[in-house]
This record gives sequence, structure tokens and C-alpha cells, in this order.
Amino acid sequence: MKKKILASILAATMVLGLTACGAQEVTDAANTAADVVADNADAIADAANTAANAVADAAAEITDYGTGEIKVWVADNVVDFTNNQIKSFIDANPQFAGYTVTVEAVGEGDAAGNMITDVQGGADIYAFAQDQIARLVSAGALEVVNPLYEADVKANNDAGSIAAATVGGQLYAYPLTSDNGYFLYYDKSVITDPSSLEKIVADCESAGKNFYMEINSGWYQTAFFFATGCDLSYETDDQGNFTKANVSYASDNGIVALKEMIELNGSKAFQNGSAAGEATNVAAIVDGTWDSGTVKELFGDNYACAKLPSFEGSDGKTYQMSGFGGFKLLGVKPQEDDLKLEVCDAIANYLAGEEVQLARYNEVGWGPSNLAAQGSAEVKADEALAALGEQLAYTVPQGQYPGDYWTLATGLGDSVRNGEILATSSDDDLLAVLQNFQDTCVGYAQ
Repeated sequence: MKKKILASILAATMVLGLTACGAQEVTDAANTAADVVADNADAIADAANTAANAVADAAAEITDYGTGEIKVWVADNVVDFTNNQIKSFIDANPQFAGYTVTVEAVGEGDAAGNMITDVQGGADIYAFAQDQIARLVSAGALEVVNPLYEADVKANNDAGSIAAATVGGQLYAYPLTSDNGYFLYYDKSVITDPSSLEKIVADCESAGKNFYMEINSGWYQTAFFFATGCDLSYETDDQGNFTKANVSYASDNGIVALKEMIELNGSKAFQNGSAAGEATNVAAIVDGTWDSGTVKELFGDNYACAKLPSFEGSDGKTYQMSGFGGFKLLGVKPQEDDLKLEVCDAIANYLAGEEVQLARYNEVGWGPSNLAAQGSAEVKADEALAALGEQLAYTVPQGQYPGDYWTLATGLGDSVRNGEILATSSDDDLLAVLQNFQDTCVGYAQ
């Protein structure tokens, strides 16, 4: 159910005004009000702010939010952290003490699917990857962010995370991180120039070392296509339904990108993958901040990070590798009980705030979306986050994509890996592959 406090205040105000008037007076008052709306926009805006303050005051006056149970889903490595933070929050806010909060380990990649399958049985508060937000909104599994917190959330988090949490102009989630992107980890005793893909591959080949990148992933493979200027994005309505696909893979730029994937796959140093814990004999890997500890162990004193390299395309032009930037978000499920909904929003807002984001970084290394936390000395000194921050300037914030897109992209990458399309394939053959891919992508929004 939507928040009712503001509606109640406004309704009460209208009733009090109308009971003092007769029918003709009501008509005259309505005409006068129309003139006020036309001529006094600033005054009306001030009145709206006053009403919002009244909402906050009304909420502050509530001392008993009742009792109940709240279920929270977060990734396994932050279950204990989240439990401790919620306990501290409730200890400091005894008006919420009637609620028993249970924190369960459900990763961001699984939360959306579980919620959509059973919204009623799902968590009341849950973390999820931003690419799932459209499905969650469409399934009725997300409540809009409480108006009490909306302005602060928008002001205090980076623009990419706010865009990721927004559907149809409505803010549906609380940003948790701005660290779900990828960049280059490398062994600086092997790699002499991390700015060039060709030189990285050549150094790996000379040293008998491996270079890892997951080209059969719809997330990683955009590094090539977005680099050359291709578009692959979807538009949604305010219910999260896909309404339009913008795809330009079937183009000269798409051919350049696909040829680069084919060329990389042909190197004896290339290994398809992005999990540092599964890499062997590695000198360079395209991966994310979640694997920084593992990579540090692999490279030791030779540990280094950089934005993704550039590559020389088949057309002779140089392209900076791009890709997706991603975010973790915290959502609140709609509730029948408005007081329970207020408690859920209060907890979610706290867990996504500056203090907790910074504490979460210090404990598990998640990169904050909160601007103040990003500016802290410890975050700014993090090599992996610094490399990601540099790379994010060249990336496309990941929007919403149909589930079938990811399977389709895996098929495109596998056609390269399995030799179904080769360096000797004609441009016409490559264009036909890309046209089929593009048409299928467009079909998902029809």
C-alpha cells in the first residue's frame, strides 16, 4: 500500500475548509483557488514543502509502530554485518523495537528471481542488481522510495546509481554501491603497457602467461561494441515493461567490434573467464572489485590495476574499451500494514546511508554510491576502486534488459569461441550474424 500520511493530512485540511462553506461559497472558493494556482506557483511550492515537513513531523510523533516480523535478504558475506547494523539502528530507535528482523543470505543475482516467483513469500527488504529493477517493478515487488527520504537519497548518491534506481521517473530503490563494473588487473612484472590491448596480449604471449576476459557474457562483451559506438539499450514504461529497443550492432562499427573479439580469441594467451579464483598462470584479467583480494594474493607485490585498455580496430582507428557500469540496490516490498512499511523504509534508508556504506566498504570492500563516502580517505586510496572510477567515465550505466538478452549474448560469444565465425569470415557473413542478433534483441521489446 502507498504511504497515507500526506494524503490524510491533505484530506483533513480540505474537510475543515469545506465544512465552513455553502455550495456557492465552495464554487467561488474553487475559482479563486484556480487563480492562485495560476498566479502563485512559488507560494504553492512553499506550501508543498510545508506539507512535506508536516509529514516528517507526523512520522516523528509516532512512538509505537506495532509489532511484526521483517525479513531481509543480502549477500552471504554481509549477513553478519547487516545483522549488527540493524541491531544498532533499532537500539537507537526504540519505537521500532516491536519488530523482529531476520537477515538471510540471498545474493543479489538470485533475489529478483525469488521475489518475482513469490512476492508474498519473499523478503520485505532485499538487495538486488540494478538490471533486475524493471522485472521487479512489473511484478509488483517494489514500493517507491518513501517521500520522507527521496530528496536526500537523490542528493547524496551519484547520478549513475540514482538513474539505475529509477523507473518511469519514480525512484524505486535505495542505492547501496557504485562498484559493479569491470577494469583491468595485471601483473606489472609482465605487462609493460596496460593501456593497449595489443601490447597486453603480446606481453602475455611472450611470457607464456594467460589473459582472461569473458567474451561470451552479455555484460563483458559490451566492452567491444560500446567502444566502437554501438548502441544496445531498452526503454521501459512506468510499469517496467519494455517498450522499445535501441540496437545498432548490425553496422560497420559492429563489425569492427566483432572482429576484435575474434582476434582476441585467436591469441594463444587468451582464456575465456572473469573469476580470478579460477584463473591459472594469469598475468592480466578483466574483473571487478569483488575479486580484488584474490588478485592481490595472485600477484603479490606485482599487483596493479588500470582502466580497460584501448585497441586498434580493423579500420585502423583506436577505440577505448567501454562496457557496463552497474550498481547494487536495496528495495522494499509493498506492505498491507502502513506502519510496517514505514519501519522497512527506515531500515532500508539507514542501511543505504553514508555511515553504513562506509562501514560496509571497510568490512567487505563494497564501493559506495554515497558521494561523501566516496570522498573518504580510505575509499580514495583503494587502487581497485580508483581504476574502476576511471573506467566508469567510459562506460554506459546498465539499464534494464530482458532476461533473454543475456542468453542471446552468450550465444554470440560462443560462436566466436567455437570457431563458427572466424577471422577469415567475410564482412557480409559477420554482418548477417550481427543482423540476426540485432533483430532478436529488437523482438524482445515487441
